[in-house]
Amino acid sequence: MLQGLFFFAPQHISVGCSMITTFADPFDALLSLQRELESRFASDWLEGTTTSRGPFPPINVFQQGDDILALMELPGIDKNELQIQAKANTVRISGKKRVDYSNDVSVHRRERVSGEFDRTLSLPVQVDPDRIKAEYRDGLLALFLPRAESDKPRSVKLK
Repeated sequence: MLQGLFFFAPQHISVGCSMITTFADPFDALLSLQRELESRFASDWLEGTTTSRGPFPPINVFQQGDDILALMELPGIDKNELQIQAKANTVRISGKKRVDYSNDVSVHRRERVSGEFDRTLSLPVQVDPDRIKAEYRDGLLALFLPRAESDKPRSVKLK
């Protein structure tokens, strides 16, 4: 991993009663960091993930009253390739994105990624799996996640 990145030693200089810390050459350290990052991006170490940049699918989660709404961007994915599972306070979304090319083409640039994905969403409340509704349209998956009755706060009457 980033070997030799921060090997430069701090130098302590006393000025009166205060201590100032300087580094031998901070530009060498930044240049070293840049070289390490460029070498990582030049390799294929990120290619194992579906998007190669952050978690996939991207998810926005909203609370509407007691219930939760989760919106996921899943462009180009067939709804038959999606699996949704829910239990307690987690929802798991998995599937496969296919990008097929004909055998007689030469690919010059490939930015559309493909492959399997599996993402688990942890929620701040327990959900009722039997009442979950899912809608998938134009590459957008909307999950309506109702809060479980057993998880809702109860009013206690004083005697």
